[in-house]
Amino acid sequence: MRVADKHLSEIRTRGYTLVPGFLADDELGAAQACLWDECPRPAGYFADPSAHPRYSRSQFAGLRLFPTMGWALNRLAFHPDLVDLAERYLDTDDLQLYKCEIWAKYAGAIDYDQPHHRDFGNHSLVVPRADGIGTQLTSFILLSDVTELDGPTAVVPIAHSEHISMVPDDTEPGWPFSVPHGAFADVEILATAPAGSLFVYRTDVFHRGTDFAAPERSRFALLADYQARGPTWEGKMAWPDQAQHPGFVEVIERATLRERELFGFPRPGDPYWNGQTVSGVQQRYPNIDMTPYGVVN
Repeated sequence: MRVADKHLSEIRTRGYTLVPGFLADDELGAAQACLWDECPRPAGYFADPSAHPRYSRSQFAGLRLFPTMGWALNRLAFHPDLVDLAERYLDTDDLQLYKCEIWAKYAGAIDYDQPHHRDFGNHSLVVPRADGIGTQLTSFILLSDVTELDGPTAVVPIAHSEHISMVPDDTEPGWPFSVPHGAFADVEILATAPAGSLFVYRTDVFHRGTDFAAPERSRFALLADYQARGPTWEGKMAWPDQAQHPGFVEVIERATLRERELFGFPRPGDPYWNGQTVSGVQQRYPNIDMTPYGVVN
């Protein structure tokens, strides 16, 4: 679903937006079917949590880096309507998909509660500009229903926090760029929405993870983050580090020219391309159509 202009306005004025019904039913179903190759089904997990000890190691143990082995799940990271939203908000078509993960959480595995914090700390070497230049957009595509019982993200409208320094004097231990627990308890908004919804926020917005409020609940999401290509001080993942994963090979082979560019793949006409590189890349990705990049010798 193409994201309406009102949601872009909400990102600018509130720092975040929530878009119900972002995915079509068939897109959501196909992506959900791929999830279980990456993480336990809820029924299987709760039948014997001890069989899945990794999820109790830390709040972030349920994160899996892109790509997965499922195309229907991987393609959500560069869903055309998500790319369209990023282009319109960042006012450029020269985009970088700089981070993507799958996140699975299970009630009781660990306490998922967090202090309110800003994400720029590990997305940038510096601090966000107040005028919005260099803005980064982070997004959650919800792959399960998220109610108040399911550990929703709690987000703080920017009007309540814009007076706070990017580097607060008083932070929670282990949480740089945070504020003490409870600082925004009266103004935080819970990002609850049905599966298939899109939650987008900026990296200068205070938010926090919350713990589950009932047993045998779970939450699944795909996280995809965008910025304008160029700044060397922003980013998070280096895609060449993932490039030997079979799922990434499939992504490069099946993606459009535009979608490959989001990962930093050289465009047709780039000086990188010559007979040798066209031939070599064809060998590396056997099912890619190299015609736009040049003649394979």
